[in-house]
Amino acid sequence: MSKWKIGSLLMAACIATPSLAQEKSFLRLTQPGKLNNSVSTARQFLVGSTCKSCQVFVNDAPQKVYPTGAFAIEVTLTEGGNEFVVKSKGPSGDSSSRSVWFTYNMPQAPQPVTTVNIASIQTFPEGNLTVAPGDIIQIRVKAITGGTVKVGDALTLRELPVGGSQQMRGIYQGTYTVQCADPLIQGRQLPVTLEYEGQQVRRSTPNIFTLRDPQAQPLIGKTTGDDPILKYGLGADRLGGARMGSLDTGVVLNITGKADGDYRVQLSKTLSAWIPQEFVKLQPQGTFPPSSLTGSWRVWGDEKFDYVSVALSTKLPYRTIQQTDPSRIVIDIFGATSNTNWITQLENTKEIKNVYYEQPEDDMLRVIIELKHAQHWGHQVYYNGSILTVKVKRPPAKPGLGDLTIAVDAGHGGRNLGAQGPTGVYEKEMALAVAVALQQALQREGARVIMTRVNDSYVDNGYRVVSYRDKDPDLLVSIHLNSSSDPIRIQGTSTYYKHIGFRPLSQHIYKRLLELGLKEFGNVGSFNFALNGPTEYPNVLVETLFLSNPEDEMRVLDPGFRQEMAGKIVAGIKEFVAEGYAKAQ
Repeated sequence: MSKWKIGSLLMAACIATPSLAQEKSFLRLTQPGKLNNSVSTARQFLVGSTCKSCQVFVNDAPQKVYPTGAFAIEVTLTEGGNEFVVKSKGPSGDSSSRSVWFTYNMPQAPQPVTTVNIASIQTFPEGNLTVAPGDIIQIRVKAITGGTVKVGDALTLRELPVGGSQQMRGIYQGTYTVQCADPLIQGRQLPVTLEYEGQQVRRSTPNIFTLRDPQAQPLIGKTTGDDPILKYGLGADRLGGARMGSLDTGVVLNITGKADGDYRVQLSKTLSAWIPQEFVKLQPQGTFPPSSLTGSWRVWGDEKFDYVSVALSTKLPYRTIQQTDPSRIVIDIFGATSNTNWITQLENTKEIKNVYYEQPEDDMLRVIIELKHAQHWGHQVYYNGSILTVKVKRPPAKPGLGDLTIAVDAGHGGRNLGAQGPTGVYEKEMALAVAVALQQALQREGARVIMTRVNDSYVDNGYRVVSYRDKDPDLLVSIHLNSSSDPIRIQGTSTYYKHIGFRPLSQHIYKRLLELGLKEFGNVGSFNFALNGPTEYPNVLVETLFLSNPEDEMRVLDPGFRQEMAGKIVAGIKEFVAEGYAKAQ
């Protein structure tokens, strides 16, 4: 055999057979994030990756390794120190190892105070407060049992009896109602005193309380910024406080209190809301509180949209609600009293069936917009001068996606990494990969596609919302990957919506994704995610699968599976559009 043929065969063999040098052992741990850990739960996980043909052992016991090289191992701790030696062994016998330590301290039941002392003071609502007469402050103190606990000279707290969920003595509680010219509320911490067998201990609340003088001029603000938001209350989680909705800029607000960085605004006699301080510009003293009589109304359409306009003298706050069965848009305008003597409705509307109003409170007007079709396609509320305007979208003129503009939002990006999978891949990477596959699949259907990002760039969620409000897509799909602290049991797909009128989009996509054999994690409503907030267009958040789970991660790392997933999302969108079009005929 010639030297040329021998060389060619050797080269072909090198190309066809991966070198063992490429499969050297390595060990990457993504959970826990450090080698020495102090924990309070006995169940922990060792998660990471090694080479695809490597074996993994924990304290010499063999473990499952996925084809991607990922592993997720559950370990059970005993109280005190626990060492786990994680070892990766390569096909040629080379190895890597890492020692991980967990110090497990079993959670201790709360212990009563045994000395003459005040252990803690809590006030609710939490934070520094600006309050008004009639406001409620709740106070909880933990101290030695059998004492007398007072807040100033105004309130004696009561020690709770043991029973039910209350298993420890020495918890004192009380509710204080703020008075006019209240001597207790002096722009400082509240004094708390414990008296016990002739001894006295003095402490102060951790927060400061300031009284708003009811005789002072009303404190008035105007909304500012690109997307001012109203919140129902002061509760919060990783998504922030539950949103009542967004407002236009320049809306006049009656401010009645403050908790740290949030203003409390009085919407009507029976309803308050909270707004972050950053979205409010205070107005000069003497500015009138927001109120207006309504004038005449007009209902009409142009080439693309239907409209309702309500004449007001001031930009008043509002909230908007979608209703189904029957399909309606409800707008509550706070501070408005009807002086409307006619509503002019033109015949060029194609989606608005009827418009009327109710006055459920003296200072709240309710606008009801009945739609002709069952499916909501979006609406926007804004001010044209002081005329409140509702712009209503119509159903697609044709079936299919060919005439639609669809926004595809790849979650995270840049410094916003998102979740991390066992192999070390980040959510931002996989979200973009799925989003690009979805973009291509939609374009094959003839849709125009707007992408939030096409590379690894950081895009703020607030900017995403405002940008899409300007671009006005027909619908939006936001692509993410989920994560759990349990990488073994928790996996599957889920879709999320906020407004009930947009639920069908999330349902169609969810049902199609389940056809891929993914486990159910649910169709989730009232979701407080920023990109689910807009009412202007149907929108859905797709948590494609759990990146934290090695099996789910293995799927999304496969380009073929990402194509399948994109195809199922497109199929769900097509069904949603077809159903909405059919109901519009």
